[in-house]
Amino acid sequence: MNDPANPAPIPPLGEHLASPTTRDIMLVQQEVLAATRDHLRGQGFVELLPPLTGPVTDPGGRGAKQLDVDFYGHRYKLMTSAILYKQASLRGFPKLFYIAPNVRAEPLETASTGRHLFEFHQIDVEIAGATRDDAMRVAERLLTHVVAHVLDRVPELLTGLGRDPVFFKELLAGGFGIRTHADAVDTLRGMGHDQDAGAEIDWEGEAMLSHKADRPFFVTDYPKGSRGFYDREDPEHPGVLRNFDLLAHGGYGELVSGSERQADYAAIVTGIRESGENPAKYGWYLKEAREGIPASAGFGMGLQRVLRYLTGMDSLWQVTAYPKLPGVVSA
Repeated sequence: MNDPANPAPIPPLGEHLASPTTRDIMLVQQEVLAATRDHLRGQGFVELLPPLTGPVTDPGGRGAKQLDVDFYGHRYKLMTSAILYKQASLRGFPKLFYIAPNVRAEPLETASTGRHLFEFHQIDVEIAGATRDDAMRVAERLLTHVVAHVLDRVPELLTGLGRDPVFFKELLAGGFGIRTHADAVDTLRGMGHDQDAGAEIDWEGEAMLSHKADRPFFVTDYPKGSRGFYDREDPEHPGVLRNFDLLAHGGYGELVSGSERQADYAAIVTGIRESGENPAKYGWYLKEAREGIPASAGFGMGLQRVLRYLTGMDSLWQVTAYPKLPGVVSA
């Protein structure tokens, strides 16, 4: 049985691409993408192609650094997440999604977690006029549809990769659980894990929680300051964000991260300042917000994380055709 806590070492690229395992995983990926597009388009979503560079990107978190590119004498960023563009795009496309390539210079220690890549893709979804609960329902139905589709279309691939379909029995039965961040922190501290109550659940904590579950579950209500300025604060519970993560069972941790978005111009400017950044840096985005970005909710679902969860592999590099780990020089 594969062990998510002890990822296998990465081989040379040619050897990796020639592997029958890689071939089977890419065939599973093909079905995941087909199922995603079929499901979301069937729900009225429009697929757009996301930007790769821009004046600013998602401010990020957990120690990831942004990377600069020279755009004709201007300092642009490689996208760590296209969330700001999703919000702006809602003015023309009230239900949209991307299959978005992202680049994140994660801390060097993440190379051994099995859960991080330098380059990765997200299934990015945004819905104008939606609440957090609406976004959570879309995420749950999308993941359930993708898993059911793969099990129906290519069960032999999963079996050949060592994944028993019984692993997904409770997921397919429906009804993902929901717990608050505060409850998750209390549970982890009761298990002897010193989780910071003011921060996101750390990777070890995610694994501990998801090992105790028999199906994916949501963690909601992260504390203010633990996420980006675009997450909306709950007006009835100051200091609490209207956001969520979806954690997979079996020790695989976070698959999805999302929230209701802050759409009020003054609140966005305040949030940027509170995060320690200069609002002038976000000029184009703030112009859109001043003119009226629709209230919305959305999420990003990690494509490679879903693939790893489906196939039972040790590490994300195994479910990526051209893997790049943080700090590891490779082709």
